[in-house]
Amino acid sequence: MSYLKIDMHTHIFPKDIPDFTKKFGYGGFIHLEHHRQGYANMMQGEKFFREINENCWDPAIRVEEYKNLGVDYQVVCTIPVMFSYWAKPQDGYDVSRFLNDDIAKTINEHPGRYIGLGTLPMQDTDLAIKELERCKNELGFKGVQIGSNINDLNLDAPQFFPIFEACEKLGMAVMVHPWNMMGKSKMEKYWLPWLVGMPAETSRAACSMIFGGVLERLPNLRVNFSHSGGSFIPTIGRIEHGFNCRPDLVAIDNQVNPREYLGKFWVDCITHDADFLKYIISQVGSEKVTLGSDYPFPLGDLEIGKFIETMDIPEVDKTNIFCQSVLDWLGMSKEELKTI
Repeated sequence: MSYLKIDMHTHIFPKDIPDFTKKFGYGGFIHLEHHRQGYANMMQGEKFFREINENCWDPAIRVEEYKNLGVDYQVVCTIPVMFSYWAKPQDGYDVSRFLNDDIAKTINEHPGRYIGLGTLPMQDTDLAIKELERCKNELGFKGVQIGSNINDLNLDAPQFFPIFEACEKLGMAVMVHPWNMMGKSKMEKYWLPWLVGMPAETSRAACSMIFGGVLERLPNLRVNFSHSGGSFIPTIGRIEHGFNCRPDLVAIDNQVNPREYLGKFWVDCITHDADFLKYIISQVGSEKVTLGSDYPFPLGDLEIGKFIETMDIPEVDKTNIFCQSVLDWLGMSKEELKTI
């Protein structure tokens, strides 16, 4: 059977990036050094960060790769290391604008292929809302990607609520992506920040938004916790038990049982495991599970949900995951999809 597919979790990068470290005179902003054909080194100031290849920045190559994988649309957002939340607010704002303009250029030059998620200077509430409004009204994006914490502040911190409130008002979807993993410097060996830290970071974000009352106060905010919600859903029993046995520590800002929020937010399908995906569906419903890949990075699902096609689940679940759930999260219809 053929499915309409929208990959809602992909990352893209400008081919040419100003050396913001030199421009602003401080910090470890990312820039690229194109050291061999089709490849570039991501440099954080003078420090090597990662080598990437041209499918990170070339929209035409990405279109061909997706065509071969049977995927119709890509939702694109920046790489989390580019968030630059630690920068001075105006500098972070300038970096966000540069990245968002590049995504808008990609969308405009490849019609019918790409949908955009913007990035925001979350370290400054007013500037973040200003750029959010530009993403919506000028660039035509359907949402934004934010980090699981902002300079080690959890997402229930008061200064972030007006941003989420504006997202709800504007109908902008929010993807929460793990980054700046807690304890990273103490567990570098064995790639543990990515294997252990990332799932924990996503659970940290979900717990913060639930226990802090963000999702309760903004019931129409469309939030997607990436990487299948990290460790939140697998440990919901423990989280709920903590809520019940120590309400004096847990239920201090929101008295609603955390389990009640299952099915009120979205998660992507990046489980790498069919049985685990069935469990996720059993907890939140397939209408809240979206096709995601984390393309083009190797820890992602670079076959883009191929394992789902052969899973023993109802066709409606497959249709939801591959397309309908993504559209619902983005606030789009199939008719609108045809116009991008």
